[in-house]
This record gives sequence, structure tokens and C-alpha cells, in this order.
Amino acid sequence: MRIIFMGTGDIGLPTLRALLESESHQVLACVTQPDKPVGRHQELLPPAIKKLALVHHVPIFQPAKIRDPMAIEPLRFLRPDVIVVIAYGQILPRQILEIPSVACLNLHASLLPRHRGAAPIHAAIECGDPETGMTVMYMSEGLDTGDVLLEKRLRIGRRETTGQLHDRLAELAPGALLEALELLKRGAAPRVPQEESAATYAAKLSRENGRIDWGVSREAIDRKIRSMNPWPAAFTSVPTGDGPRKLKVFGSILHRGDLGAAGTVVRADKRGILVAAGSGGLLLRDLQLEGKKRMSARDFLLGNPVPVGTLLGVE
Repeated sequence: MRIIFMGTGDIGLPTLRALLESESHQVLACVTQPDKPVGRHQELLPPAIKKLALVHHVPIFQPAKIRDPMAIEPLRFLRPDVIVVIAYGQILPRQILEIPSVACLNLHASLLPRHRGAAPIHAAIECGDPETGMTVMYMSEGLDTGDVLLEKRLRIGRRETTGQLHDRLAELAPGALLEALELLKRGAAPRVPQEESAATYAAKLSRENGRIDWGVSREAIDRKIRSMNPWPAAFTSVPTGDGPRKLKVFGSILHRGDLGAAGTVVRADKRGILVAAGSGGLLLRDLQLEGKKRMSARDFLLGNPVPVGTLLGVE
């Protein structure tokens, strides 16, 4: 099939690579977001999708706004059979959905209709879901509301982070798409409407979503820490001689028992920083103080002693 691939995030790389290596499909073009300034020096860097497309000499389009008629016409001119979308980053207008002769497909990293929206992987971990997966759906004008073609499921690991789950879902996606394309080719692809009453929404995250509320259960805090790893990172505040500073938390161990007032440091030694939660507590082991490098709790405490009784999260 003749395919236009639309994507920006790294999660789409294995899928684009599979299409480029396939003898059954031709990638006519890649559509991705514009290059963005990154880092302290604001160096302009291309999306990973663009870099892969350049290696394979695939035409690249990077419209600032995909709704711009000047962005739509070149895609219509290519006359694709299928448009494949995965983590593109913009809502597609009807004019694009109507371009392909066969289908416009979206690969979404959840089991729809659960966790529609921009942050389904984070949401699955923070909500404590036992499983997630990759859904191939026919695109509609709504947000992840189209009919489901197929889904591939996987179990979420007991200590899995968003970064780890992201990578496993990225590897799951190519097989799901190639199977869906084969079903379309044979005229055997199903269309299963989503159950609207079961829909949930995973909104786009900001850094503030990582703030730890020590008053909730140890399990809820642990899920937040794992769900926000690596970005935007769970965080609290710790008092220093210069006032409260942000402390990012990337790893913890659950601790049972009543440890006292929520947010109170109960112990701080080479094993980590034990902090009381609303129920139970957590041993913090992987930390990053604002403006510093990420390090183990043991190394952190060598230069940043945290006395027992310190209250975290107070600003």
C-alpha cells in the first residue's frame, strides 16, 4: 500500500522503520512537527522521525499548522491508500481524514476507549491499570473516538515506569499496524465502535502534574513516581539553608506501617530517605535536587543532609 506516515514522538520510530523495510508498502512521505529549540543554547533540533526519514530519502513535510490549506494540498497530491498516524501532536482536520482511498489509521497507546488523549501511558500507570496495549483505530474528527480495527494487549510490570512501558509499546506497534494493513488489503478489517460510557481522558501533562501529595496512600505516591518517570518527574520540596528547593524523585520502595505525619522524614541514611505517607511510607532512592545531577539517595545525602523530622512538600 502507498502510505503517508504522520508522527513526531519516538514511540513511532519502530513503526516507521517497519514500513520502510516492508516489501508490501511504500512510504510516500513523512509529516512531522517543525524542528524545535532544545537545551540551554536553544539549538534547533529535528524530530527523531525526520532524522529516520532523511536516512531513507523519504520526502518530509513539517507544517506549523496541519489545518493550513497549504499543508493539506501536497498530501492530497500524493494520493495515498492509507495515512498512518502515531503521536503526531496535532488534531487532524476532516480534509486530511478524507485524503486516503482506503483508511486513515491512528495507533494509540492504550486500550480504547480507556485513556483517550495525550498521556495514555502515564495514565495507565498512575491509575494502577493491570494491562494496557496498542489500539489501531479508524480516525474520526473526535479525540481518539474512531472505530477500533484491532488491539494488542500487554501486562504492565509491577515496578514499570512510563519510560519502560513507552518502549515496550513502541515495539508492539509495528506488528499491530502491519496486521491491520493486511486485514485492510484483504477487505477483512473489522470496525468496532467504542463504548462511550467506558471512556476516560488522559490530558496533556505539565510539570505541575508531578507534584507529590504526601497525604495520599503510599501506593498512590509510588504510582505517581513511576508514571512521571522520566518526564515530567514526580517532585516534592525539601528545606535548605537557601529556602525550599524542588527535589525530583525517580525511584522509591514501598514501606509498611504507620510512620507518623504525612511528608515527615523518618530516616535518612545510605539506604535512602524514608518518608511518611497518608498510609505507610516510601523509601526514596533515586533523586535530583533542583539545579543538580540525578543521583542515588546515598550520594545526595553526602552533600545534602536531611534531618529526621524534616517535613517535605512545604513551600
